[in-house]
Amino acid sequence: MRGKATLITFGVSIIFLIMAGVWAVGLNNDEIKLRNRGLAQQETCAAYFDKMWKILQQKAGVTDQYKEGFKEIYTALIEGRYSDEGKGQETFMKWIVESNPTFDVSLYKDLMASIEGERNGFFMEQQKLIDIDRQHKDMRMTFPNKMIIGSRSDLEIKVIKSLKTEEVYKTGQENDVDLFKDKK
Repeated sequence: MRGKATLITFGVSIIFLIMAGVWAVGLNNDEIKLRNRGLAQQETCAAYFDKMWKILQQKAGVTDQYKEGFKEIYTALIEGRYSDEGKGQETFMKWIVESNPTFDVSLYKDLMASIEGERNGFFMEQQKLIDIDRQHKDMRMTFPNKMIIGSRSDLEIKVIKSLKTEEVYKTGQENDVDLFKDKK
């Protein structure tokens, strides 16, 4: 009877070790997949930022070109109409009934919508990256996982933020609330 109990104990121990080994291999594979997902998301964020910057820069260039072109056309038109001396009062009041070209602000509205849309899209990609990093930390730091993969390094993610944001978080204060102070 004693030999049978020893054999059963040995069999259960072997089964337990096999299950623990399968769990450790699966955990290792899951950590590697999550790390690779984080690296891929970091590349996605970099590519999205590049796309966003190019779109906004080029749209802003188009609006600047339109503004300069309109200024040239409008200035020449007005100077041509009213430069003749001696026409008197009739020329001065003629601008009331004439049809003058109007500046189309739709390019600026489109630029503003693009800025907001692209920045929101980039923010969402950064959120995904931050969440992957959180999942990786949770995986590494919780029991029993930390016994197997706890000594592995954190993901090295780069979250893009402005110097203004860095300063606000460093000081804990945000006092610069006048958006147009430089324009005064």
